[in-house]
Amino acid sequence: MESLLSLAFDNLSSFDGAKIKKGLKQVEGLLAQICLSGPSNSRKPAAAAAAPATGQQQEDKTSSAAAAPTSPPRKALSDLPGDPAFREFFKLQEGFEWNVAQRVLTTLDWLVARGGDGKYDLLIVNALDLIQGVLLLHPPSKSLFSRSVHMNLLLDLIEPINCPAIQSATIITLVVALLDAPHNIRVFEQLDGLLTITSLFKSRDTGREVKFRLTEFLYFYLTPETPSIPRANPAAGPGLLQRSPSKLAKVFGGGAGRAAANSNSNASVAEAAAGRDRAASESNGNTLSVETKKHYVDRYLPGVVDELLKDLDTYKPFDGVAL
Repeated sequence: MESLLSLAFDNLSSFDGAKIKKGLKQVEGLLAQICLSGPSNSRKPAAAAAAPATGQQQEDKTSSAAAAPTSPPRKALSDLPGDPAFREFFKLQEGFEWNVAQRVLTTLDWLVARGGDGKYDLLIVNALDLIQGVLLLHPPSKSLFSRSVHMNLLLDLIEPINCPAIQSATIITLVVALLDAPHNIRVFEQLDGLLTITSLFKSRDTGREVKFRLTEFLYFYLTPETPSIPRANPAAGPGLLQRSPSKLAKVFGGGAGRAAANSNSNASVAEAAAGRDRAASESNGNTLSVETKKHYVDRYLPGVVDELLKDLDTYKPFDGVAL
């Protein structure tokens, strides 16, 4: 597996778009091999799996493979921990050298810096899709987004200068990066991520698909948080930077600033609730209550939060979590 990753990383490190595309495909192929296989294969007794196949058996397998070109079914999540390939992949992701999320993030940063004319848009979307998959297969890699440089990269990709496909893929990636990661949510908040999300949500220029993804994100954000497993040093990354709203203010004609000004009456209530939550956050896995996050969103979308919470309570899109 190291040799496959090495080939993919060499291509991802290239300054050539064709090689980067090849590297992304190689990583995708590796993840597909881990996630796709016949369900019976993962449940075979160890002795049967270890027994060498006879020449006739190998012939039969080759014939049946040629006669059945259909793609193998997906593995259930419950099957993955017992799969040797997945276990090897997971172990490799624990180190910096073979961490796929880190490498793809570096490539994504390069594509964004040089893709102003749109020629790398498809590669950016592909890279975001891979990051989603890797974070789901290796949740500890989410800690990369506790660093402001990586969180800011996602927030930049949500802004209106990007095409709708990139915006939609980024919003989904952001949800995956924040899922069960309260520390990442706090970084998102401190970098004015809610300003970015809500300004785009309010803009009349935002397309239907992107607005749908933004609504999904707000539903997710307003659900109760699950404390993450403590890390050795979650603050080891560089200090948090404050995200400047000036770029968004120009795009939306200062609408976000006016909304914030109109909701000043709620600011003191929000700060009081936030203060109470922060006092308990150290012993509570750095989580905040739904009520506090409601006030945060209410600063930018006054009057909308109650409707969102009502929808959450009615339709229970996240498997009926209790609010």
